[in-house]
Amino acid sequence: MTQETEIGLGKSGRMCYSLDDVAIVPSRRTRDPEDVSTSWQVDAYEFDIPVIGAPMDSVMSPKTVIELGRLGGLGVLDLEGLWTRYDDPEPLLKEIAEAPAEESTARMQQLYTAPIRADLITQRLHEIREAGVTVAGALTPQRTQEFYSTVIEAGVDLFVIRGTSVSAEHVSRTHEPLNLKKFIYELDVPVIVGGAATYQAALHLMRTGAAGVLVGIGGGAVSTMRTTIGMHAPMATAIADVAAARRDYMDESGGRYVHVIADGGTGTSGNFVKSFALGADAVMLGVPLARATEAPGHGEHWGAEARHAELPRGRRYHVGTVGDMDQILFGPSNRTDGSMNYIGALRRAMAYTGYIDVKEFQRCGVVVTPYEQI
Repeated sequence: MTQETEIGLGKSGRMCYSLDDVAIVPSRRTRDPEDVSTSWQVDAYEFDIPVIGAPMDSVMSPKTVIELGRLGGLGVLDLEGLWTRYDDPEPLLKEIAEAPAEESTARMQQLYTAPIRADLITQRLHEIREAGVTVAGALTPQRTQEFYSTVIEAGVDLFVIRGTSVSAEHVSRTHEPLNLKKFIYELDVPVIVGGAATYQAALHLMRTGAAGVLVGIGGGAVSTMRTTIGMHAPMATAIADVAAARRDYMDESGGRYVHVIADGGTGTSGNFVKSFALGADAVMLGVPLARATEAPGHGEHWGAEARHAELPRGRRYHVGTVGDMDQILFGPSNRTDGSMNYIGALRRAMAYTGYIDVKEFQRCGVVVTPYEQI
């Protein structure tokens, strides 16, 4: 049952909640944090932690993709980023990070006009493959038809189609849109697709055969979607809605399970943890991993929306650095702001509520409560 609020005589809107608006409720049973499992498996690929590195140039380079893989997670390289446009993007990444705020958007727009090179896509994916970790790359729906054969020939284990808002029913009068169902059916690798923020949109994406659905629109903390085009998806409600679509799709399909992956709004370990309690199987992290000393953004964070040539819907955002990737994921933490030891926080929350693994933890009780800044 949803709660509608009257905006005016001619329009009502549904009451929705962000991750800051909800909290986890302890249960009657507790466990030792060492006794819980944070493992995650999608298709044949197993991971020690349910963490995906967001395919953003300030977060994932070939080096940090490999590091996250070695730490037990999944790194995803943006195959439309600077790493597939330039032989050596390191000086350009530093230039973006150091540009004056009023010049950063224009400079990004200039740098990202360089063409995407198929040879660099192959080179970067081979570098990750040679390190012995799971290989994953991301393209937008607009670029998927152009470069997917290059990606498949280069060799990926998982393929991500990630856009601001991806639908299974895109229509166009000027070009033939990507047929997601046909595309996914013909691939030999699992496909994760999104973003989606509603029950119906997610259900349609699940019917295409996707192995996972990304929940969220825009780029989280770096997004200016609400300011530029008026769009916003409160993440707590969005995750719960997509989790309901997963449940109903399982009934509809005779038991096929599609993974729900929260993508946005998890800048603190508390919100990361709450994503699982609301129904997520894994979380795609941007801001937290952009804070790592190894991150290619040098303490700054930006996404694909910030470089759009005609209507930038994102910004460069200062996140600073707090520690290396290992510390951010596993601690120990010397901070109380939820910026370090994400997996430790998940383990402790699961222990406090008595759940043994992430799937069980999805049944955790939550309450709606005003956020109080301490």
